[in-house]
Amino acid sequence: MTPPRRKRRRPPQLPSPPPPPPPAHAADGPERPRNPERLYTIAGSADGARAELDLVTLIVAHRAPTPSASPEQAAVLRLCTAPLSVAELSAYLSLPFSATTVLLTELITAELVQARAPIVRQALPDRSLLEAVMHGLQRL
Repeated sequence: MTPPRRKRRRPPQLPSPPPPPPPAHAADGPERPRNPERLYTIAGSADGARAELDLVTLIVAHRAPTPSASPEQAAVLRLCTAPLSVAELSAYLSLPFSATTVLLTELITAELVQARAPIVRQALPDRSLLEAVMHGLQRL
């Protein structure tokens, strides 16, 4: 006589999870450009004039976006309520640096934003300050 076979217990099969939904660009910001035509429409100007902006130049908005502003311009004005560098703006907008500089040039000429040089710390502290700290420590 053969012994009865044991049945293996298997965990119940769960249905496979549904595929993730496509990212909602409308909630995150402007749509990421995928072709040169989109970058041309963002740039807007045919002459390609650009302000002298660096990656670390700080941009500060003066006004709130107007209803007539493009989505990219409105996004820049909303993001720049506090100073942001051009590199950060380029990353947040998912635009190349060149398209971002042309967009910012339009906003600067319309006096909606201001470009500021980054705050640079001195390489070495003032010698008189170091001497004053040293003398203060010696008196303790």
